Amino acid sequence: MTQRVTPMRDSDPHTSPLPDEGTASFGRVLRDQRKVILVAAVLIVADYWILIQLDEWTLAGCIAGGIGLGLVNHLATEFWLLRLLVSGERPTKKNLAMSTITRLAVLSVVAIGCAVAFWPSGIGLLLGLALFRLIALVMTTIPLLKELKSQ
Repeated sequence: MTQRVTPMRDSDPHTSPLPDEGTASFGRVLRDQRKVILVAAVLIVADYWILIQLDEWTLAGCIAGGIGLGLVNHLATEFWLLRLLVSGERPTKKNLAMSTITRLAVLSVVAIGCAVAFWPSGIGLLLGLALFRLIALVMTTIPLLKELKSQ
């Protein structure tokens, strides 16, 4: 038997409240994550700007692919979390672990497969993935630190 809980409401005016109809949409995730999407776009443009001048088209494409892959993983994670919050159900540790392991396994297979297929420039895909993950982590941590400091 699943226990239903009331979805938490966010009082911060900079984040959108949970939808009253109880549904999660991917459009909402895109709106909420627009800063992360903008940073990914800037990273891709900078990547091409620098590496095309060095005549490294394949490396530029691989790094851009890694950034894109990291963005897709980030958005999929945010969508999964939004659906979980809106549903009001309490997830089990097994559900959390299986979802995370599945998503990361698919990400790893795709990333390593592309890196091997485009070797040696393919290592740029892993670099782009790591770079995006670092930037997304910093962008997620800064608001949390500000909130902790204000309390």
